[in-house]
Order: sequence, then C-alpha cells, then structure tokens
Amino acid sequence: MTHSLLKPLASLCAALFIGVFASGLLSPARAADRAEVTAFLEVTGFDVALDSIALSAESAPEMLGLEAGDFGQEWTRLAARVFDTDRMRALALDILVETLDDAALDHAAAFYASDLGQRLVAAENAAHMVEDDETKQIAGQRIIADLVQDGADRLALLQRMTKAVDAADTGVKAIQQIQFRFLMAASAAGVIDLQLDADGLRAWQQEQAPGMRMALRASSMASSAYAYQDFSDEEVRSYVRALETPLMQEVYELLNAVQYEITANRFEALAYQMKGLGQGEDI
Repeated sequence: MTHSLLKPLASLCAALFIGVFASGLLSPARAADRAEVTAFLEVTGFDVALDSIALSAESAPEMLGLEAGDFGQEWTRLAARVFDTDRMRALALDILVETLDDAALDHAAAFYASDLGQRLVAAENAAHMVEDDETKQIAGQRIIADLVQDGADRLALLQRMTKAVDAADTGVKAIQQIQFRFLMAASAAGVIDLQLDADGLRAWQQEQAPGMRMALRASSMASSAYAYQDFSDEEVRSYVRALETPLMQEVYELLNAVQYEITANRFEALAYQMKGLGQGEDI
C-alpha cells in the first residue's frame, strides 16, 4: 500500500465490480419482496456492511491529496449527511428487490441463520465497524505472519476465502471505478484541479493495477485473519465451502456489486458538496 490513493481505498477490499448489473442478475426469475430483503440483510449482516461505508468517508480528503481539516468544521456534518445510513440501506433495498431472486436469497439466508452463520455475522459486524482500519490491518498481518511461520493449514483456507469473495478477480476494477468517479466528480465540482483527462486517468489506473491487486489481496487476507481469529480451522473450512457454492457466489457477486455502487454514488455526491467547504489543490 505504497501509493497515496491506494491506502484509503484498501478498506473497501471485500467486493466485486459493478458490471454485474449488466448480467443476468438484472432479471431474476422472481425477485424477493421488500420485507424479505430487509430480513435477509439483517440475518446476513449486510445491513451493517452498508453502514460501514460511512467510515470510508474519512478517507475522501486523502484520496484528493487533502486533509479533512482543509474543509473546516463542517466536514464531519457533511460526511454524516451524505453517508446517511438510512439512505444507503434504502438504496440497497431498491436495487436488491429488483435483482435478488428467491433461490439465492433462501440459500444464503439458511446458512447465515445457522448457529455458525450467526456467530460469523457477529464477528463480521464487529470487524466492519472498527474505525481504525490501520490497527485492524496490523493485527491481521501479525496473525498471517504467525500462520506463515507455523506452516498452518489456516493460511490456505484464508487464501481460498479471499478467492471465493472475488472469484472473477474484479475487485481492483471496482475500487478503480470508485476512484475514477470520485476524482472526476471532484474535478467537475472545482474541488481539485485534476491534471489528467478521463483517458489519462484510466491509463494511470491501468499502470497502478498490478500493485493494487497485490495490496488488495494482502489487505483482504489480513482482514479475514482478524475477523475470524476466534473460529476453529474446521469452522473456517465450513465457511469457505459455503462461500464456494454456486448460489453463494451469485449472492456475493450481487451484494458486493450493490455495496460498491452505493459507495461510488455517495462519493460522487460528496464531491459535488465539498466545493463550499474549503480550497482544493492540484493533483
């Protein structure tokens, strides 16, 4: 995580590219209703994952080469207003009611409603809401280092888990899409003077992609090591097997796509409202 723009984005590492909306998931055989999806979000813990998007607002100034203090005392209030958790949950419901079919919903809900599933959700919820991502990453990296030293089987399980939640290896594209939309919106709003046009920014991102991919995988591994440190190897193995099933893959592809689309949407909205808060800098 050596690049200044990569570090604040690394905490968004558990999702897939929003191109899923162009796939067959847009037209399920039969979509679930709003009450079913609301219950589904609660049992899977995705509601808390959505809420945690608000924590990423803290990284917004850094992605622009700025500091939150550059925008004065109004920054906290603006971030809270744009990343309103009720609004983000409503946006997710609007999308999922149209895209999540009953078979996928029932499959995922059944696993997460189990005893192991609920314990996993509790651990994931707690990890999502840790505000100091750097501390969480350091703790996870220490766990990984110990696993490597011991030659533990758990390391392979965490590697499988990382692959399962991004089977198409599109997480980097998703992060870059958020980055692109935020920087272009900030430039259009006059918050920054972006020294690249759209094509130039895309070319720069392409150059950064290999390093970002390696950092993303390492970040995801550390996050998983931290979140599931109190679970046995057999419990983690059971979870990995559940994540690798086709229906669960479908669910994760969609949920992660929703999370990324909402994140990008809110960052764009934030960019357009930052203009009145302070002075920007050249990038």
